[in-house]
Amino acid sequence: MASTISGFMLILFIAAVASNSISVAASTALAGRKIFDVRNYGARGDGKTDNAIAFTKAWKDACQWKGNSRVYVPFGTFYLGGVSFTGPCKSRISFIIKGTLLAPKDANAIKQDTWIIFRYVDYLTVSGGGILDGQGSYSWPLNNCRLTLNCRPLPMNMGFQFVRFSKINHIKSINSKMAHLNFFAVQYFDITSVTIKAPGDSPNTDGIKIGSSSHMKIHNVNIGTGDDCIAILSGTTDLDIFKVNCGPGHGISVGSLGRFKGEKSVQGLTVRDSIFNGTTNGVRIKTWASSGTPNLVSHFLYKNLQMINVGNPINIDQQYCPNSHCNLKSSASQVQIQDVKYNNIWGTSKDKVAVKFQCSKNAPCKGVELLNVNLVHRGPDGPATALCENVGGRARGKISPQSCIR
Repeated sequence: MASTISGFMLILFIAAVASNSISVAASTALAGRKIFDVRNYGARGDGKTDNAIAFTKAWKDACQWKGNSRVYVPFGTFYLGGVSFTGPCKSRISFIIKGTLLAPKDANAIKQDTWIIFRYVDYLTVSGGGILDGQGSYSWPLNNCRLTLNCRPLPMNMGFQFVRFSKINHIKSINSKMAHLNFFAVQYFDITSVTIKAPGDSPNTDGIKIGSSSHMKIHNVNIGTGDDCIAILSGTTDLDIFKVNCGPGHGISVGSLGRFKGEKSVQGLTVRDSIFNGTTNGVRIKTWASSGTPNLVSHFLYKNLQMINVGNPINIDQQYCPNSHCNLKSSASQVQIQDVKYNNIWGTSKDKVAVKFQCSKNAPCKGVELLNVNLVHRGPDGPATALCENVGGRARGKISPQSCIR
């Protein structure tokens, strides 16, 4: 009997120790989380005080915290000069924006190419429902990039460079001076529940720009701006875009490519389940007529896309030249485009030529496939048509306008 009681007491003792260990572990985990409120570093949400130093100090402390940390920007309007948030950080880190971040009106006040930059960070989350206000209307008259190759780039709203395993969600970017969100050398990044807005005539205000990046997802976003809703540039691979509302804007574009030597291939793009409303283009691939070096664009799928009064709903343009510095007669793109599929694309085309494949005579497009495409043009110039130059592939299912691919 005594041995039985002793055994029972031992079981209770072990259970108590285990329970206490769990409690200690839980409290340790909770103790690892810390909020770094920018107000504790002197930030003021009065719309006037430059909070760049306060934000930088809050970031540095949060970045060095060994537990999960949060930089917290409360409700209010926080004026912010150009600022960089650099890692690597000790652990996962969040940047929570509840209020409005307000950029300087004067572009010269931002001494970097992007107003707010995150660099060399892993496991970063930017969220909170707040607003990035670039106050771009004061700088747009200075933008002459559509007229000259040597234009002065204005600051973009927010950039991510050498960032991995991260995400941005529930953020609104408005009136950027140039692009809204810029991604360079980024891997495994998720962009969702983001709203981007600028007037349709605001110059070069691309919604999302991506270059030299891989394994990214863009979904459930609304973009209306003065340039490409999404611009996909050199070296981007394995990009999945879905449930995007695009318009106004210039559509979802790959390129332009071929202007500079040493550009990298763009491969593995999916654009699906999205709506284009009143955009100047739908899905577009554009390469310069005179390419610096050979390059490859391949393995694209465009699927389940609705076009509402869109100019150039389906467009491959290998004679791209936004100014008068190209000699289209004596040059041809060296960018090879191949294995591009257009599946279940329907709606209305503002232009009579609803499907346009102007491929390079030096590197004709290969493996271009149309499956169930129905684009209608209602205008005095007659029904929709298709145009093909230097393109090979096939068409299947219901195709309207009639395919010109041979």
